[in-house]
Amino acid sequence: MSRYTRRVRHSRAARHGEEPMTSETSREACLRAFLDLLAQRPYGAIDLAEVAERAGVPLAEMRATFAGRPDLLAAFFRATDRHVLAEGGPDSEDLAGEGPKERLFEVLMRRLDALEPHKDAVRGLVRSARRDPALALVMLRLSERSQRWMLAAAGIGCTGLSGSVRAKGLALLFARIVGIWLDDEDIGLARTMAALDRELDTGAQLLGMLDDLAFIAVPGRPRRARGPQTEAPA
Repeated sequence: MSRYTRRVRHSRAARHGEEPMTSETSREACLRAFLDLLAQRPYGAIDLAEVAERAGVPLAEMRATFAGRPDLLAAFFRATDRHVLAEGGPDSEDLAGEGPKERLFEVLMRRLDALEPHKDAVRGLVRSARRDPALALVMLRLSERSQRWMLAAAGIGCTGLSGSVRAKGLALLFARIVGIWLDDEDIGLARTMAALDRELDTGAQLLGMLDDLAFIAVPGRPRRARGPQTEAPA
C-alpha cells in the first residue's frame, strides 16, 4: 500500500469518526463539551459552569480535575499526543525503514488525522488566538511540549538544547500547516500534504532534524511522489 493511499484511508476514517480520540469518562466528557463549545464561540467566552452542565458532570467534580480553561486546553493537546503516540514509534509498521523526513511527515499527518473530528474547535481556537496574544503564547508553549513527543515518535532527537530548538521550530512549522489544513477540503488532504512536504524540505533541515540526508542520495531508492494527485471529493 502506498503512503498516499494510507493517508487517504486515514483521512476518511478520521472524517467519519471511526477513530474517536477519547472515551467518555467524566474527564473526557468535560473535554468533549469544551471542544463543542469552542466550535461555537471564542475561547474567552466559554463559561466553566456551562462546560460542566453540557458534560453532565457536577461542577465540583470538574474542578477536581481542571483548574480552568487553560487546563482544558492542555488536556486537548495531551489527548492528541496520546492518539498519535498510540499508533507507534519509529519502529512501527508505517515508519520502520523510512528516513527521518518520511517518519516526521507521517507523524505530523497522524496528528492532523487525530484533530480531524475536532476541526471546527481547532478553527475556533486559531481564530481566538489571533485576537488574544496571551492565548497564542499559551498555545505555543503547549505545542512545543507536544512537538517534543512528535519528534520522539519519529525517532528524532528531542533532548537538551537542540531538542528544545527543534520543538520550537516544529511548533511554528506545524502552526503554518494547520492554517492550510483548515482550508483544505480535499478528502486526501493533497494541498496540506504538499505544503508539509515543502516545509520539511526547508525549515526542518535548517533545524538539524533531518541529518540523514542520505535518504535522498541513495541510488535506486524509491521516493514518495511529491504533490500527490487529488482524489475527487467524497
